Amino acid sequence: MDLLCWCLFFMSCLQTLSAHNDFFTSIGQMTDLLYTEKDLVTSLKDYIRAEENKLERVKRWADKLDLLTATATQDPEGFLGHPVNAFKLMKRLNTEWGDLESLVLSDTTDGFISNLTIQRQYFPTDEDQTGAAKALLRLQDTYRLDANTISVGNLPDPEHQRAKGNSKYFEFQLEKQRKALEVETEKQKERGKRETKKNPKHQIPERTKYQMLCRGEGIRMTPRRQSRLFCRYYDNNHHPMYVLAPVKQQDEWDRPYIVRYLDIISDKETERVKQLAKPRLRRATVHDPQTGKLTTAHYRVSKSAWLTGYEDPMIEKINQRIEDLTGLEMDTAEELQVANYGVGGQYEPHFDFGRKDEPDAFKELGTGNRIATWLFYMSDVAAGGATVFPDVGAAVWPQKGTAVFWYNLFASGEGDYSTRHAACPVLVGNKWVSNKWIHERGQEWRRPCGLSENE
Repeated sequence: MDLLCWCLFFMSCLQTLSAHNDFFTSIGQMTDLLYTEKDLVTSLKDYIRAEENKLERVKRWADKLDLLTATATQDPEGFLGHPVNAFKLMKRLNTEWGDLESLVLSDTTDGFISNLTIQRQYFPTDEDQTGAAKALLRLQDTYRLDANTISVGNLPDPEHQRAKGNSKYFEFQLEKQRKALEVETEKQKERGKRETKKNPKHQIPERTKYQMLCRGEGIRMTPRRQSRLFCRYYDNNHHPMYVLAPVKQQDEWDRPYIVRYLDIISDKETERVKQLAKPRLRRATVHDPQTGKLTTAHYRVSKSAWLTGYEDPMIEKINQRIEDLTGLEMDTAEELQVANYGVGGQYEPHFDFGRKDEPDAFKELGTGNRIATWLFYMSDVAAGGATVFPDVGAAVWPQKGTAVFWYNLFASGEGDYSTRHAACPVLVGNKWVSNKWIHERGQEWRRPCGLSENE
């Protein structure tokens, strides 16, 4: 069996050693595959050089023998009449051709095959390949990309140098168009609302609203409501930590009320969190309402890890910062969850809190329902990856070093269904986030109960 057949044989046999790693669900872990492939290429080149060296030796032998036999066969008896020529013929056929046979049969694949065997067990699986293919289809569907755009890799990317150069011009043009269309847009929205009330069948499906928001379309923020959103320096009622150094806070949305904190986590902290999380990243799970257990789902494509405060002082410091700024108890909150999204990574519309038809959603924690969500953005995303709220037409875009916060429950303890949200597919870039789910227990004196259901 020649060397090529042996390579194919080994590669087919080693397929069964592949580990189930769900690589496609985390760009962060996929980077390791690039270094694995680079190592294999180096090993393959070593094998090629060894083969080329062997073939060069064989070629020199063949050229020498070709010249010798051509001369000898012109006068065989005269050639062999010289005793040295006769001896060399015996020696070649008895010894040297055997040495050549050993050279041709020598196996130079050991190093390459050994390395391949070791690395192969960490290769992506058929599920990874299928998952990546589905991600391309999802991106094409969500962002309305034609097949040619996907195939040539010409994806929208605001970091492109030409886009940077033209950004001011296009921003001016967009602002000009926005002002010109504001009145007409408001009229259309009002007509749409009246039509929806008359005929509920005309309501836009949630998936359509979700995809529109991911593309930056269908955002339902009127100029009047926009004028009531502000930015400020915030110290949470003169908290000692922030009286002299308040943080920057801006309103992202009014109903539900979503605020963003700027420059709230440093690059050093971000890198430390990612460093701690990366070795522990596992396929993200969701609560199965039927079984009450955690399970993977096709609509959540990411990997996550949980970090506790006692593991690293920096995590404890981050947890304390969230408590200081929200005024909410962190002892009953879930641990800091770190997530990295994969190829076309997303999390389709969902609630963070448990609904009335899920009474046992967080029963095992014994800390009540999820009262609020704090979400850190630990990376910029070149395109896609927004956090959208389909029911209210809101979209919040990733911005490294910032965090957004909202309440999932009204003060009465009833769920705020307008907080149903989703993570849009990542079109270009690597999205890292971390979040803190804050629970009801321990908040009795920090956020007193309201008297009405929607208070």
